[in-house]
Amino acid sequence: MNLEEKIFNAGIVGAGGAGFPTHVKAKSKVEYVLVNGAECEPLLHKDYEIMVNFAPEIINGVEAMVKQTSAKKAYFGIKSKNANAIEAVEKNLNNSRIEMCELGDFYPSGDEYELVYAATNRLIPPHGLPLDVGCVVNNVETFYNISKAIEDIPLTNKFVCIAGAVKYPQTFFTPIGTSIQELIEHAGGATVKDYGIFVSGILMGKLTFDKSEVVTKTTAGIIILPKDHYLIMRQERPMHDMNRIGKSACDQCSYCTEFCPRYLLGYDVQPHKVMRSLVFTTTGEAVWNQYADLCCSCGLCSLYSCPEDLYPREACDQGKDYMKKAGLKYEQPKQVRVHPIKEGRRVPLKMLMKRMDILNYDSHTPFNKKSPQPPQVKILLKQHVGVPAIPLVSLGDSVKEGDLIADIEKGKLGARIHASISGKITHVSSEFIRISK
Repeated sequence: MNLEEKIFNAGIVGAGGAGFPTHVKAKSKVEYVLVNGAECEPLLHKDYEIMVNFAPEIINGVEAMVKQTSAKKAYFGIKSKNANAIEAVEKNLNNSRIEMCELGDFYPSGDEYELVYAATNRLIPPHGLPLDVGCVVNNVETFYNISKAIEDIPLTNKFVCIAGAVKYPQTFFTPIGTSIQELIEHAGGATVKDYGIFVSGILMGKLTFDKSEVVTKTTAGIIILPKDHYLIMRQERPMHDMNRIGKSACDQCSYCTEFCPRYLLGYDVQPHKVMRSLVFTTTGEAVWNQYADLCCSCGLCSLYSCPEDLYPREACDQGKDYMKKAGLKYEQPKQVRVHPIKEGRRVPLKMLMKRMDILNYDSHTPFNKKSPQPPQVKILLKQHVGVPAIPLVSLGDSVKEGDLIADIEKGKLGARIHASISGKITHVSSEFIRISK
């Protein structure tokens, strides 16, 4: 059985992003394999912890992917400040084809467009993928999971970080399908009575107040902040109000564009022009929304650049949705060329955290070998890019951890799903499977 089949059988998807099925990437033939350990979301440190504690397994996965894709070189993208992670990786490296690519402590250095440029000096074409420039990019945790797949161990546990207003910020493995409530309890509980929960990050994650939501294959962790924190009150504002405020207050200063990481890389993303689609001009949405089509939704424009605390990222999200529904695709007229002042406009992570008023919550999140032991898990059937998995079990069936419980229809894009705990099937639907001990 080759590596591609082992990865497919293990149900591995990208651990650091949208959840693209990893077996598809393993089919590629590329020049470079890039290991993304940049981790630029504030407060989350799970990639750092997995590199410090499981470097041999990660390297094993990288070597296997290098061989599978016939790559001539692999680069580890790690921030220079994470000296312990660099040391852990370097002391386990015995392969001359794997090198370090040290990154600055800027946001968003973990964006794959940024990492490809930093490691190879290549620019992905507009609307393109790393594969278009001979690269495959995976998160460090994905490579850890590949290493386990080589041993025929399926993906049943997620490495997560819990930070913010909790008693014991930490990082640990937890069964997929564990509830947010159980993660909070594992960290000793929240230190505030009323709070909001950012899932997988403040900038590129989502805000929820539902503690029954569960861990998926792509959950990076959770951040607890008091309900009266600026970031939560800001995020709770209805979209209608965000647009109304933007319509009345945006003075077209263009700071959102001037600090946009994609714009500085040479892509025609111009949030200040997208703000014009909020109908304070008669030109029309179709004209202005096209400047959102190459946006990566990093959130820097809304949470750092805008001096009036407006919502250009949210306007860009609406613009991309408009373009998709209208069947439109922006074709960038100019060649992608890095802006000459790019390096001077990088945003240091500490400055971003200060702007968002979260410096007081930045703390060490040490690896805890002890995992939560949930009495039941709710395993979603769509935790990945592509189609949902199809249940293979019925109500009342007994399963063991690692058993295949849902599969992907042949020829469709998706990922297999396995039982994350042993027990009985107590719910089966087209959306999720519940297992109770």
